[in-house]
Amino acid sequence: MKNSSSLEELIIALRCLPGVGPKSAQRMAFHLLQRDRPGAARLAGALAQAAARIRHCEKCNTYTEEELCTLCASKRRDASLLCVVETPADLLMMEQAHCYSGLYFVLMGRLSPLDGVGPRDIHLDRLLTRACDGVVREVVLATNFTVEGEATAHYVAELLLARGEDGPKVSRIARGLPVGGELEHVDSGTLAQALIERRPLAMAG
Repeated sequence: MKNSSSLEELIIALRCLPGVGPKSAQRMAFHLLQRDRPGAARLAGALAQAAARIRHCEKCNTYTEEELCTLCASKRRDASLLCVVETPADLLMMEQAHCYSGLYFVLMGRLSPLDGVGPRDIHLDRLLTRACDGVVREVVLATNFTVEGEATAHYVAELLLARGEDGPKVSRIARGLPVGGELEHVDSGTLAQALIERRPLAMAG
């Protein structure tokens, strides 16, 4: 039996989700249509609203509906500390650890030449401008301990340390995190300890 065009389009659309293949997408589509049509309508409305309203924060690059996210707009945060993370999920994990009171910059990715992801793709120009604004005194590099995350941290550190005394202090969260691990999947206690035990970085050679 050939699927109707609307059903086929729904299945194809669901496949854009990570880890969802043809069979999983088909099961999801049938479930929504057969057992939860109100849920399907709610999901469609929420997706449309999010796509229309959510944008990037002007300062930290995370997702928000306003010009500035709630963290960047807060007067209670320490503006002299800037923590660099890969994704909004990593930012949320840092906040759940309750060990950091500064501000953030979200790269929305990490350097990966094999995947065609370069410095421009992760907004390093904006990061450098923010980190060297005269307010930030320390940049904490909290990218993941994957090959790409380590390469990104090293690249950013070299750029910032090249500024010499005009640039901020640069540190890296400690290896309390497992090698190859990602912040999103680390428990808050381990993450808090890694942040507390962060180490300063210096120019190579």
